[in-house]
Amino acid sequence: MVKTRQEKENINFKMLIPSIISWVFIISQVICTFILWDNYYGLDFLVYIGYTVWVLAAIFGIVPIFQFKSHGGVKEGESYMKTTKIVTSGLYAIVRHPQYLAGILISVALACMSQHWLVVVFIIPPIILTYFDAKREDRRLLEKFGEEYRLYSKRVPGLEPISGLICFIVRSTKKKI
Repeated sequence: MVKTRQEKENINFKMLIPSIISWVFIISQVICTFILWDNYYGLDFLVYIGYTVWVLAAIFGIVPIFQFKSHGGVKEGESYMKTTKIVTSGLYAIVRHPQYLAGILISVALACMSQHWLVVVFIIPPIILTYFDAKREDRRLLEKFGEEYRLYSKRVPGLEPISGLICFIVRSTKKKI
């Protein structure tokens, strides 16, 4: 069945709804963090952890743009998201969805910095919706890249950076042996 342009646009918008809701919560967290900023429980170490997680979020959010451009077979002048090849190096050797992970990390960072119960509660929707977004993206990429993506998804976790780092180290040491 051939879909009309309008049907494709409707599908694309429906696919964006979880992301939009996630970002509404994350923006609400930002606003609440700066309005309610007072290190609510006085746990300074959590503030420092929050800043560290924020930096990690920036890395996981920004670096993929350059990785896609340099390793994803993106044509000159095209958006970094128009890849023609699977990127499996760099951050993509640790997690399949580093930019989705960045959204979750921003949410966690804000909760650590603010320590206010409302900001902490606002973590829940972005994590759940981002998980489902990543699963939807996996299905789309499996359809686009086929068996190559299926094998990649068996090797590299979707959103779990610690297990991804462990798997990466194990794979790297096996190559050297």
